[in-house]
Amino acid sequence: MIKRIKHSLEYLLDKSSRGKTSSAEENLLHDFAFGEYQNSKWDNDLMGNPEIESQNIYDEIQLRIGKKKSFNPYLKYMAAASILFLLGLGFFLRPNVLNQKQITFKTSSIPKSIQLSDGSKIYLAANSSFQYPEKFEGDQRTVSLLKGNAFFEVAKDKQHPFIIHSGEIQTRVVGTSFHIQLSKLNCKVIVVTGKVNVSGKGQSVDLVPNQEALFEAQKLTKQLADKAFLVNWYNEDVTLNQTTLKQVITILQYKYGVSFEYDDKHVLATPLTVFIKKDATLENVLEQINYITNLKFKVYGETIKVD
Repeated sequence: MIKRIKHSLEYLLDKSSRGKTSSAEENLLHDFAFGEYQNSKWDNDLMGNPEIESQNIYDEIQLRIGKKKSFNPYLKYMAAASILFLLGLGFFLRPNVLNQKQITFKTSSIPKSIQLSDGSKIYLAANSSFQYPEKFEGDQRTVSLLKGNAFFEVAKDKQHPFIIHSGEIQTRVVGTSFHIQLSKLNCKVIVVTGKVNVSGKGQSVDLVPNQEALFEAQKLTKQLADKAFLVNWYNEDVTLNQTTLKQVITILQYKYGVSFEYDDKHVLATPLTVFIKKDATLENVLEQINYITNLKFKVYGETIKVD
């Protein structure tokens, strides 16, 4: 029975990709895919978000085969649904990930760091979440930044690439150091040392030190990185000499996972010199800025208002 289903599915998918299916066959494919997608069991804790994982797999397939033409959204949906169907039949596309015990590491109001089984070190910003296997197995070292920001110092291993899923993009390295900044609006990868490949939505860019990739509005672009980001401020004391309040706020946003609100944008040009210890609390840094600038910073959960 399963063999007949697989054969029919493969036949119809191949026929559809060549534009040879009838309307009835297309409807049959759609109904079947939708039913399997809805009924498939997916362990979010173990396998991650099904839509994101399916899209990542689809994008990687397109990247590998070098497809240049645009695809009907229906075919993309079919790819995601077929992935879940094959998982239900026992065809695990990422067995080295699914068979590993996954650990979720979360931070609250202060940054923290962890060391993985391969020796890689991850410095996680405040209010962030990171998922990784208890022990790496297979030919890849795969982890996920689920929320927030992190700095990665990846142990070099050419035989086992290190892959990070963050939102809708994938970052692939062998051994290097870089930032990943994930928000609801975009995702940035900023390289400090080594070489990094970033891909998503059928797009791919290679980065070297002082470069960053920005994924925003479904578009992946490469640009020069802000020099202020070319250090690991999670694990290093940072002195910002004669900088602007805007630059300081930018770093505080990523280090502590907060957002700033201000009525007068002119305050962002305020010049100041700030010393941020690696283990300083956000409140301590804000008190220092208050003293220097005479501004008032009020904390409301993860939002800071500037008066």
